[in-house]
Amino acid sequence: MPPPAITVGVLALQGGVVEHIALLHRASSSYPSITFHFLEVRTPEQLSLCDALVIPGGESTTMAIVARRLGLFEPLREFVKINHKPVWGTCAGLVMLAEEASATKQGGQELIGGLDVRVLRNKFGTQVQSFVADLNLEFLGDGEGPFRGVFIRAPVVEEVINGDGKVRVLGTVKKPGEEEDIVAVRQGNVFGTSFHPELTGDVRVHAWWLGNVVEALSQSVKGEDLVIRSGKSVTEQT
Repeated sequence: MPPPAITVGVLALQGGVVEHIALLHRASSSYPSITFHFLEVRTPEQLSLCDALVIPGGESTTMAIVARRLGLFEPLREFVKINHKPVWGTCAGLVMLAEEASATKQGGQELIGGLDVRVLRNKFGTQVQSFVADLNLEFLGDGEGPFRGVFIRAPVVEEVINGDGKVRVLGTVKKPGEEEDIVAVRQGNVFGTSFHPELTGDVRVHAWWLGNVVEALSQSVKGEDLVIRSGKSVTEQT
């Protein structure tokens, strides 16, 4: 059984925070038996209240600096890489969740990690070179047509750096005259997209992701029940 209430945070340092929360509210109607709470996250204390997290777009270097100054960087790493809670990064959020990044600013790029990929920042150029493309995202299912992906100074996944098969490619885009680029990936509970679903009126990606959050937390609750019934604490189990 899923938990009766789920708190989803949106990291509120930059980017489309309000837009993400608006679409998450709309998408949550797909799960009427669950109460969702949506929270803007700016402190470690707020992060500790969350069952899942969205890291929106923005400027990844600036986001990393601000997170470090607010004492959020290590809690974010723990949230993703130790507690393995569901996390979704869009655009700069994808960069933050990568293990490696190319074309970083001088001095490098501090990353949270969680996705065994190397991303290339700003693959498609400056903001004036932003574009919209129809994406065939098979994980959304058939019948509703392509998803209109909004790309703004977007990164792409340049390479999967661990060949153990844990990283799943979920979406690609191909501009005329260019090679196909990876723009959506998933590894366990970590999901990343180059594009901005929050800047459309289409709730399908948000609804799909909330479904994955519900599933992940349901499995977590089931695991805790098994531990309790076995007479062992979670600490003893691990």
